Amino acid sequence: MLRDMQGHELSGATPESLGHFEAGVRSLALMHGDPIARFDAALAAAPDFAMARIGKAWALVLPNDPVTRAMAEALLDTIRSLPLNAREAAHLAALTHAARRARAAAVTSLERHLIHHPRDLLGHTIAVMLDVYLGRLPRVRARIARALPSWSPDMDGYGSMLAFHGFGLEESGDYARAEDESRQAAEIEPLSFFPHHTVTHVMEMTGRPEDGLGWMAARESLWASPEHGYQVHIWWHRALFHIELGQYDAALAICDGPVVRTQRRLASHLANTTSLLWRLHAIGHDTGTRWRRLATLWEGHADGTAVPFTDIHAAMAELASGQEALCEARLRAMREVAAGESEMAHPYHTVAIPTVEALAAFHRGAYAEAIELLLPLRADLWQMGGSHAQRDVIEWTLLEAATRAGARDVALALAHERLANRPRSVPNRRWLTTARALPN
Repeated sequence: MLRDMQGHELSGATPESLGHFEAGVRSLALMHGDPIARFDAALAAAPDFAMARIGKAWALVLPNDPVTRAMAEALLDTIRSLPLNAREAAHLAALTHAARRARAAAVTSLERHLIHHPRDLLGHTIAVMLDVYLGRLPRVRARIARALPSWSPDMDGYGSMLAFHGFGLEESGDYARAEDESRQAAEIEPLSFFPHHTVTHVMEMTGRPEDGLGWMAARESLWASPEHGYQVHIWWHRALFHIELGQYDAALAICDGPVVRTQRRLASHLANTTSLLWRLHAIGHDTGTRWRRLATLWEGHADGTAVPFTDIHAAMAELASGQEALCEARLRAMREVAAGESEMAHPYHTVAIPTVEALAAFHRGAYAEAIELLLPLRADLWQMGGSHAQRDVIEWTLLEAATRAGARDVALALAHERLANRPRSVPNRRWLTTARALPN
């Protein structure tokens, strides 16, 4: 029986299909190229190639978009009808959980599998990306650390594993190690999304916007080619550096140019534009007519039941575009999820619903209400999913609400907290100045 580059047996594979499958796995791990096209090519050569079907289904589940998730569900029955070995059956079990939006259960299933198969690059890649949506990136650090001793630098996929570990380190606050490992990974796999992304995160979290812009510019040809399917997110980070420097029009120019040009009509892409515009909108910078177009793009791609991260961002677009009724409808759907028994019930009840209610309060000028809703959530915001940098849009909203409400002590406390990590940030210094001027 044929084996993949990490030594796993592949049911139904043929020599002709194997190269296409390996290219699909590599594409997913690097976030470079079109993995679905590569898995389709493998299936054209070997229709009963189980892992090629599983890889394609994973690629459809990962965007956390209702449209692609329905496509993945259609593949599940065809996979179940095939003879599967133990590794393939483990992937199918995790995939079935993920397609039902039970992402934590999917990662738990994968983690058990990866203890026995630490060189399963596809399994590690999927677990990393699911944990991004669960907001549990410190688990990535631990899981990859368990596996790395089974890898060596000369193995295909080692650079991706090192890059995953670097991202986990960054989200755990170990910024120096994260930057060092990610720079190493970028040398091994120069086309990989993750090492460029992690170094950018480190510079964001440690208040180094000029260094971040320099890093991105020097390596732009390596992360911004047409084959980079999620380059929109790195462009988003680039715009954030301009915002930290107070260059708001430059951030909008990136939004109107490369962000809009490279985004796809998927929830995971649209959240970038939304988060960028909301930051500017919240501090009163004119965002023009962009919101209505963006809200239209969201239609059908976040239904109130998908994942807290995407529903929170879709709500921002609805509110800022003046479509409050759509936000209310979204909240009703979210409350139904929260009242149910799925694994999503708790994060929707605990974090997602009060966050959207706070955004709605902020939108209508009820700033004190927004503060009361958001302050207790800060320790639990990880449950909305995403990274520290992505969730910061909520902290940003809270501080702006505090200054507008005249809540001097809250505004001062939050401004000082932000300045401790980003002392040169123009918005942070503005908030501190505004807070100090508020009456006692």
